[in-house]
Amino acid sequence: MGLPTVRQLEYFVTAARLGTFAAAAAAHHVAQPSLSEQITVLEKSLDLALFTRTSRRLLLTDAGKQLLPLAERAVANVTEVADMSRRVKSVDQGTVSFGTFNSAHLYLLTDLIREFRTRFPGVRIRVTGLNSAEVADAVRDGHLEAGLVQLPIDDRELTVTPSVFVDQAVYVTVDPDNARGPIDITTLAQRRLILSEARWSNDDPLRVSLLERAQSAGVTVEPIVEVEFQTHALELAAQGVGDSLVSFHVGRSMIARRGMFWAPLDPPVVEHYAFVTRRSGAISPATREFMRLAQRILARVEQTAPSVDSPA
Repeated sequence: MGLPTVRQLEYFVTAARLGTFAAAAAAHHVAQPSLSEQITVLEKSLDLALFTRTSRRLLLTDAGKQLLPLAERAVANVTEVADMSRRVKSVDQGTVSFGTFNSAHLYLLTDLIREFRTRFPGVRIRVTGLNSAEVADAVRDGHLEAGLVQLPIDDRELTVTPSVFVDQAVYVTVDPDNARGPIDITTLAQRRLILSEARWSNDDPLRVSLLERAQSAGVTVEPIVEVEFQTHALELAAQGVGDSLVSFHVGRSMIARRGMFWAPLDPPVVEHYAFVTRRSGAISPATREFMRLAQRILARVEQTAPSVDSPA
């Protein structure tokens, strides 16, 4: 026994509601013989008579009465699947599933979410992430569609775009004498440092760079305080607990507001950021548009930021 097709069930439901094959055929914009033939094929595949044909209208048999609610439900489910497909493929609906590092809200996420919601008010937005390594893992595992991460990153099973944003790590202090000129690794080794990314220190590009430089120079960089977030490290530095290293775009508003001083590192530690997606995964139109808007906002941030080549 062959399985009924969706078209056959649709024709059956319409014929049952309207009472004639002619009316059902008109409703589906097909010739009456074609519709009648499909219903006959349906009856043969089920080995059931579904209608009693009279001279005036169709009457459902007992089998037809039992089939009708099942057929209506099946047609409704297929319609719902089609609606879901249209929603997923539409930029105006669906959900953005995106990950990024925790401090991105300081110069990206607030403007990004506000502008995106203005353009696409029907789209839900879900943004998560604490660290670039965590974001990469979530995208790789399929929990997120895409993310913005700092390079380098473990790119197993991931597609990584070219760099879309460039930042630079800077030295931050409340003591102006400590920020006179670029800071090399030997000087850093002598300072009271507060470093972020405590949990992810082995994967943090800045920590890795400091370790490599310290080993080459034969010195040791030991922070006096380790915390999770750059904003927390900045707050402690502002209170004179120690000096810190932060991404310039993360720290610039607090540096100016709290009367702190900054200096570039020698040689500079340049930070590149890129989007990652799962190599075998699909990106929804909403998430893809979210990434496009994020790139435009990041370009604005780069254009309006002061140079980090020399202290402000």
